[in-house]
Amino acid sequence: MKIPERKNALELFRRYNKSESLYKHALSVEGVMRYMARKAGEDEEKWGVIGLIHDLDYEMYPDQHCKMTEKILREEEWPEEYIRAVLSHAWGFCTDKEPVTRLEKTLYAIDELTGLVTTSALVRPSRSVMDMEAKSVKKKWTDKRFAAGVDRSVIEKGAAMLGVTLDELITDCIMGMREVAEAIGLKGAEAPY
Repeated sequence: MKIPERKNALELFRRYNKSESLYKHALSVEGVMRYMARKAGEDEEKWGVIGLIHDLDYEMYPDQHCKMTEKILREEEWPEEYIRAVLSHAWGFCTDKEPVTRLEKTLYAIDELTGLVTTSALVRPSRSVMDMEAKSVKKKWTDKRFAAGVDRSVIEKGAAMLGVTLDELITDCIMGMREVAEAIGLKGAEAPY
């Protein structure tokens, strides 16, 4: 069994996904997972690769989300630990794999949150995460029409699993997304000189 490398994970993701928005979501989740891994003293490469690949089947097989990912990753001979982590991000929706490791709990908590942070950044004058703070996201939290597809209860449950406040989780998510801001289109416009 081989340990998946980012290059291979990215090629695999691109084979099954053509959507630019889904690609940016994958990069966002990867960026946050890498940031969170470093913060927790964990394996950044493993966390990043799992974050990158978590929605592998979403574009081509939305009705079989996670089922096809499991099949594909097994065919690609991915380690069981990676497969289980990927499946746990959809616990309660598409899978019965409850997040148990710190990696799994983090992926579960930040998957939905990256969408809320992205949407919050796009309505800012800067259209950027570079100058954004948790309070900007929290302002939109109770407006259920804003980023209506984001399940806030999953984010809250994820924060509780991790034993962190919502503010801390949102701040960590923003910090992770800042590291990939250019790639995900949220760096904002450069100031003219």
